[in-house]
Amino acid sequence: MTKRLSAVIITLNAADIIRECLESATFADEIVVVDSGSSDATLDICREFHAKIVERPFSGYGEQKNFAVEQASGEWVFVMDADERVPQQLREEIAATVVGPDAADGYLVARKNFVGDKWIRFGGWYPDYSVRLFRRGKGRFNARSVHEAASVQGKTATLKQPMIHLTCRDFSEFERRQMRYAELAAGQMAQEGKVAGALDALVRPPMTFLRMFLFKGGCFDGAAGWRLARLYARYTRRKYSLLRQSRRR
Repeated sequence: MTKRLSAVIITLNAADIIRECLESATFADEIVVVDSGSSDATLDICREFHAKIVERPFSGYGEQKNFAVEQASGEWVFVMDADERVPQQLREEIAATVVGPDAADGYLVARKNFVGDKWIRFGGWYPDYSVRLFRRGKGRFNARSVHEAASVQGKTATLKQPMIHLTCRDFSEFERRQMRYAELAAGQMAQEGKVAGALDALVRPPMTFLRMFLFKGGCFDGAAGWRLARLYARYTRRKYSLLRQSRRR
């Protein structure tokens, strides 16, 4: 019997967060998990939900997600991360969309991003649209090692209901993650032939802070908005410093 919808997730040592993700994905006809070597109970939990599990070494976020999409057998694919949740209203909207006679080829979905229990509404963090739902064979992620994004061959539209993204437990965890992402981003930029001058690591960080905290309204998130703007400024400084170092080498 042809499956209508496949939920696709990539994982690595996500035992502490994967259960709620899988519970929210059970509206799909099939759950596909591509794991890159978990040593905790991630795969045991996935088996409880009868997920189709494929183990594969990590090859970058974009390539890993493309591989995961290729393992799906549904007519439609919904891509999510282990730290994301699909609320009931979004489940109902997706279920109605994939059976609609006038459905587009792909859909953007908004995300409500949380740090701990704080919903970050400003600073460019909401609505945070990205392509998540598409007909199998119509959507593909770029090959970037970080900040990957999917594009759709054909008509796109936007769903009304948002996902939930539990970004991290606290700001310390978020800062550690951003510093790792800075290394990946610098490596990606170096591969693309981009260069950084002496002023990039000096000028770009304060501009990042001003853009997030003032121009994009992060100040309305209060202390959380202030901390995030500072963390993104640090991320920017590290990214361009590493890029400059790599070009020197």
